[in-house]
Amino acid sequence: MSRMEESWNWRGGRIREVFLEAAGTVVELVAEPAVAAAWEKPSALRDFSVGGLAGHTAWQELALPELLEEPEPGEPVVSLREYYVERVTWLDAGVDGAVNVRIRKGGEATAVEGHGALLARAREAVGWLGAELPRVPAGRAVRMKSWGDWSLDLDDFLLTRLMELVVHADDLACSVGLPTPEFPDRVTAPVVELLARLAVRRHGAVDVIRGLARVERAPASIAGI
Repeated sequence: MSRMEESWNWRGGRIREVFLEAAGTVVELVAEPAVAAAWEKPSALRDFSVGGLAGHTAWQELALPELLEEPEPGEPVVSLREYYVERVTWLDAGVDGAVNVRIRKGGEATAVEGHGALLARAREAVGWLGAELPRVPAGRAVRMKSWGDWSLDLDDFLLTRLMELVVHADDLACSVGLPTPEFPDRVTAPVVELLARLAVRRHGAVDVIRGLARVERAPASIAGI
């Protein structure tokens, strides 16, 4: 493994534990009466209803039981760096890009049966994952068929989903006037590191360093996603 690949490698840590912790927090956020009351209203994200955003957020945990119950994929396993640098299409597609339109439609479809149904499904998925995820052997690969003819190591996949949970928990809370969940450092640290790497991918290291350290020379944005 090259030094660059090593810098993107989070395997062998507590990613499964912190993913489950974040997933449980997100389920409780989805359960809030304010989310149910605003279900059909626009969210803080353009072209997403509150329900659709909740559906997209909960999908990060809903997808896993089915993926893990399938036979292990035979497609090549790509590194996390290759996934974000060479495979992901939504990062550079723009809000109106076809892939992001598809993501929004997927979130709305996930939520189409209403708040109570989504909440029940999410709670069931998190309960299943709490029992089964710790038993999955290290090195297990998973594959999202819609992504392409390749797969990810489960722990790398969980990091990508952890980032989605933490980012969209903020989006969902802001959409309905609730405080953003205060995830502990053990949850946010890998997300912050991943977002920093994605910011460097998009803006370059100099702009990211200036954005973090030099207000007088900071660019307008160093957002990575």
